[in-house]
Amino acid sequence: MHGWKRFALRCSVAGAAAIALGVPTALAATMHPKLAARLSGMGEHGIVNLTVKSKPGQVCWTFDVPTKGVIGASIHTGSKGVVLVKLGASYKAKGCVKASAMTVEHLQTAPAKYWVFVDTKGHPGDLRGKLFAGMAQM
Repeated sequence: MHGWKRFALRCSVAGAAAIALGVPTALAATMHPKLAARLSGMGEHGIVNLTVKSKPGQVCWTFDVPTKGVIGASIHTGSKGVVLVKLGASYKAKGCVKASAMTVEHLQTAPAKYWVFVDTKGHPGDLRGKLFAGMAQM
C-alpha cells in the first residue's frame, strides 16, 4: 500500500474512533438527573423536585404543595397520559421509589414529555405540571 493510502486509512480509523468515543460523552451531556415541575390547578400552586438515579434505578422526590387532602402523586406520559411512575403507595412529601432502567433513561433524556400529577380526594390529577431539567423553588 502506498504511503498516502496508509495515511488516509489511519486518518479514517482515527476519525471513527474519535466519533465513537464522543457518542457516550454527547449522550451523557443530555442526561438530566435533577428534574422539577411547577404544579398548578384548582387555584393552587406547588412544586416538586426529582432526583433520577440510574443506579440503583430510583426516582426520589420532594414536594412543596400547600394543598390539603393530597392522597397520591405520579409521573404520567403527557398531560393526559398513562401513569409511568407512582410516587409511593400513598402520598408523602418526600420519598424514593424503584424505577426500571428504561424509565430512568426516558425521564433523564426527555423530561418535557412527562407530567407530575397530584391527586386529592375530590380532584384526582387536577394539580399538575410538566417536568423540566433543573430544580424549582417556591
